[in-house]
Amino acid sequence: MEPRPPQPPFTEATARQKIQMAEDSWNSKDPERVAKAYTVDSEWRNRSEFITGREEIVAFLKRKWAKELDYTLKKEYWAHGDNRIAVRFEYEWHDADGNWFRSYGNENWEFDELGYMRKRYASINDVPIAEHERHL
Repeated sequence: MEPRPPQPPFTEATARQKIQMAEDSWNSKDPERVAKAYTVDSEWRNRSEFITGREEIVAFLKRKWAKELDYTLKKEYWAHGDNRIAVRFEYEWHDADGNWFRSYGNENWEFDELGYMRKRYASINDVPIAEHERHL
């Protein structure tokens, strides 16, 4: 696999760059594009779901974005280490019935030496909101 800059060890600036790249990718709502940022055997915990590998990532994201319509995400830097980054995030979406939600959470990421994410652990809470309360 080709290197995926920026690569570890991270500085605050390169961690922030990696976070922005992830935000842009997820906001594309393109499961194939998103999955390319992860190792082929990447491990995820997303809420109560455990996901392993790019194929499962793509399947998960297709299900997610079929349910979470008009998804818009914002990620923010929290902390970093040599090959780890912690972020807080929020995103807004609505269901097929037009009910709006804001989802809040934290993610812990671990990267391989080439800059691919090999572990992603996400804790997420959903809050119902009125459409006029949206800010993303």
